[in-house]
Amino acid sequence: MPAGAPDYDRNVFINCPFDPAYRPLFEAVVFAVLACGHLAHSALEIDDGGRVRFGKIAELIGQCRLGIHDISRTDLSSAGGLPRFNMPLERGLFLGALHYGTGAQRRKRCLVMDADRARYRDFISDLAGHDIKAHGDDPRQAIVAVRDFLRNASGVRLPGGAAVAAAYAEFSAALPAILRQARIGPDEMTFADTTAIIFDWLTPKERSAGP
Repeated sequence: MPAGAPDYDRNVFINCPFDPAYRPLFEAVVFAVLACGHLAHSALEIDDGGRVRFGKIAELIGQCRLGIHDISRTDLSSAGGLPRFNMPLERGLFLGALHYGTGAQRRKRCLVMDADRARYRDFISDLAGHDIKAHGDDPRQAIVAVRDFLRNASGVRLPGGAAVAAAYAEFSAALPAILRQARIGPDEMTFADTTAIIFDWLTPKERSAGP
């Protein structure tokens, strides 16, 4: 789908950690994006062994006007003793599309989150001057940051962050039963499962506030 297509303005590229400890934050961010009437996308949705992964991610970023980048995971891995650089790479691709792209790519907007608002200065000082939003590893704070970003970037009226966070708490309480009924284990949820389950939960309750 080329930039400028009908869904370009609603597409949100989520660039975040995928480790199990981050899972509650990841689900909260995806929930907030969908509850605010946007479409969530992630490198996790790419499953095509016939194409180079970097090219697929670059194409996906090109299809999304909005981006959410969480740079809170900079810990060294237990195996190699090195940090993972996928998130800075994808963040760089997004900024490159904004600065060097043309047409609709120049309208890209992004949210940068971290556990602490000033921590980035110790490992990626080139972000100086950017408004980093701190989530404190708290899903509720992440939801409020995402909701406020989407409200400002889209210009669409949305429920407040507290209302979206309350809806997420209801969804989280209902999720175990939903997974049992779908015969999906908690550790088996793919990105496609996550977005479909959240969307189905939101739709009958008419909590989506899309344009």
